[in-house]
Amino acid sequence: MGKRLTENQVNQYEDAGYVHPIPVLSAEEVRAARAEIEAFETKTGKTLDYPEKSKSYLLFDWAENLVRHPAILDAVEDLIGPDILVYHTTMWIKDAGTPGYILWHQDGTYFFLDQPLHVTAWIALSEASVDSGCMHVLPGTQDLGQLDHQDDPGEHNLILRGQAIFGRFDDEVGIPMPLQAGEMSLHNTDLVHCSHPNRAADRRMGFGISYIPAHVRDVGTPPGSAMLVRGRDHGNFRPEQRIGAALSAEAYENHAQLMTQFRSRQDSGASIGRQVSYSEVS
Repeated sequence: MGKRLTENQVNQYEDAGYVHPIPVLSAEEVRAARAEIEAFETKTGKTLDYPEKSKSYLLFDWAENLVRHPAILDAVEDLIGPDILVYHTTMWIKDAGTPGYILWHQDGTYFFLDQPLHVTAWIALSEASVDSGCMHVLPGTQDLGQLDHQDDPGEHNLILRGQAIFGRFDDEVGIPMPLQAGEMSLHNTDLVHCSHPNRAADRRMGFGISYIPAHVRDVGTPPGSAMLVRGRDHGNFRPEQRIGAALSAEAYENHAQLMTQFRSRQDSGASIGRQVSYSEVS
């Protein structure tokens, strides 16, 4: 028995590449996080998007609280051990009735990690039903290793980098992973997964956290950065920290520098070039 996961859940993750649902947040924690996100959206007049949706823990209190949440980290520790780094995060929002999608892909395709032990924690901040476009997975595909990805230039692909696996899984439906608000799923970096547009009445809000064990080596260029959230740092990544108060000019400047570095690594060899503009807000 682990800190959070049962032996059966750990075995399912090892065999199938994923486990869900795992209750982690209270109703009040969900409400508070969603309220902060939607207050920011009201202020800016648009759905939370790039660049703030990426590495959000460098800008927002709600995101920093989530990446360090004990219930989330306990479950992750059961899979990758006690020394844990956050390599990246992404806020995934599909507004009701919008065409946003994500094609079949693997998360760590352009992360350049050795060994590929990254695990994605996907935390639902609203209901993630089949109708609202929850994640679909292909169990066991993590055993195929890293597969070839091409760029998908479709304007409604929610992955800015646009990576996708074409041809091999086009006819697959996969297993849906619906979640209630406050639940999360965990999946292996090599597990093939996708999600469809939101056909439901409410927006679908999920926060994806990329956790890695601190002993994993960085083999990308330029060198990568990560934030220690539990245990001991092994010194393989440039240490990240939030600088300044939430959404301060200092926080934005730090976020822009680290995101520029991350994008440079991820976009190596890309044939599409969607632009991201960084703004400073006091």
